[in-house]
Amino acid sequence: MARGDGSDDGYGRRNKRRCGSAGDEDKEISRHERCRVPAGDYPDAGNGGGCDGSGDDDDGDCTGEDDMYDYSDDSEGYLEEEEPKADELPAAAAPNKGYTVLTEDDILKRQQDAAADVAEVLSIPSSLAAVLLRHFKWRTSRVKDEWFSDDRHVRDAVGLLPADGVPVPMALSRRDLVCGICFGGFGAGKTRSAGCAHYYCDECWRGYIHAAVGDGPRCLSLRCPDPACPAAVVQDLVAAAADAADRDRYARFALRSYVEESSGGVVKWCPASGCTRAVELAGGAAGARDVFCDCRHGFCWACGEEAHRPVSCDTVRAWLAKNRSDSETTNWVLANTKHCPKCRRPIEKNQGCNHMTCSAPCGHQFCWLCSDPWDGHRKCSRYEYEVQPREPGGGEKSGGGGQGKAAAWQEEVLRRRQAKASLDRYLYHYERWAANRGSLRKALEDMDELRLSGLERMAAALEVPAADLGFLTRAYELVADSRRVMRWVYAYGYFLDPVRDAAKRRLFDHLQDDANSRLESLHSCAELERRKFDAGAAEDRRADAMNEMYRAYKKKLEDLTSATRHYFGNLVKAFEADMPEFNSVKK
Repeated sequence: MARGDGSDDGYGRRNKRRCGSAGDEDKEISRHERCRVPAGDYPDAGNGGGCDGSGDDDDGDCTGEDDMYDYSDDSEGYLEEEEPKADELPAAAAPNKGYTVLTEDDILKRQQDAAADVAEVLSIPSSLAAVLLRHFKWRTSRVKDEWFSDDRHVRDAVGLLPADGVPVPMALSRRDLVCGICFGGFGAGKTRSAGCAHYYCDECWRGYIHAAVGDGPRCLSLRCPDPACPAAVVQDLVAAAADAADRDRYARFALRSYVEESSGGVVKWCPASGCTRAVELAGGAAGARDVFCDCRHGFCWACGEEAHRPVSCDTVRAWLAKNRSDSETTNWVLANTKHCPKCRRPIEKNQGCNHMTCSAPCGHQFCWLCSDPWDGHRKCSRYEYEVQPREPGGGEKSGGGGQGKAAAWQEEVLRRRQAKASLDRYLYHYERWAANRGSLRKALEDMDELRLSGLERMAAALEVPAADLGFLTRAYELVADSRRVMRWVYAYGYFLDPVRDAAKRRLFDHLQDDANSRLESLHSCAELERRKFDAGAAEDRRADAMNEMYRAYKKKLEDLTSATRHYFGNLVKAFEADMPEFNSVKK
């Protein structure tokens, strides 16, 4: 007769007799990168269901990022300028404020800490504490309150067997135990249970868990294979009985439950493709606001779309729906190559700013968006509305057949004109929306190149410390943030009715013109003017002349960065208020 060793059965009590024992299996750890979940490192640390496991109780904190801009209140008006501060950091590089970015390792440590806390207070294994935490949406305080209020009710709800023991099967008095699924006889140590009186062989457990894991996250609430038994299958049992692939999938479901099942909606996954990080809001959930993951993807907390301040979620949804409906027409129009307005040679835009210079011998300088000469040009950011033609049917009724045909022809011409005007207005705003997206990506690429090697090369050419060139990356960070703002400002402008919103449209055009001018100046200074300090260009100049040029360039870019940051911060505030105070804008 095989007798049990009297070990803890995983439910906070002792078995007097058990058949077999579950040996520890080596934990398989597969870490391809920091965010990959270890195959054998689980939040359900502790004993349970016939297999042993342990987990580390580590704290994991992660810093987030600040809001995009500094929104200081201005008693004088939205866009009144202040004295620039050369050393002021852009918001993207400022300390975190309002949210925290979590890696998968951070989430795993939080789960382990919460399970250890609950296990200590309730005097139960950590593996069972994890079951309780998932049931109560990872709220430790509620787990404790509900448990001490009515622990039997909680046990019944989550599948924790009562503390006064379970019936011992007759089969335990025999040398061989019959598996409840395949009915094969197995010796000691060849079967497992979920802490109940129902034992199954390893092969049957493996198949049972495999089928459950294939059903998705519902495997986290898996119960004993016996239909009448409510015993919960804990993660330690899965780790001991399942194959490696199923262990990994189960572990990932358990990890993701912290985000996907947490109450209050204060933790969300970053929606960027391939990103495994999550973002947690401090102090509870908020409405529409932009948050930025460490992968540099920004998204709106409320709607999940890409970061879109200062426009509303409704505007973004309407704009994206418009893009989807007109995508084929838009792609056809934008696929045509632009030509130099002077020599008509094809032009490919390979820089971020819109100041284009045709190659030699032409050398013509023009704006990429409107094709006007660059010198003195300013208003390409403003859409010029045509006088609206009369509505169909608004003229005098035709009397004869010939007049009727003429009227029908006029109606058709009118409809075509209106359709063309609508398409032209949409394409105008779409092209600028898309152009700012391209400029945003180019700014981020340039910033990466600077950080990888560009700053070191420039520092060597100028014989200055690389740390002294931080003003360049701060400028690029602001360019990227401002391009994102301008992108969605154009979406906002599309929905302004030229007649009903005439006053608001005039203010919008003024703000748009000014913002584009400032942003182009900053982007051009950061991207084009710094080339004169490249290693090759610096070799032909005297050291004293280069130092003087560098000091002047640094002062210029720092001043532009500070002024542009302040302007765009107030611009965002004005748009978020839907521009109610037209007279508050100062030049």
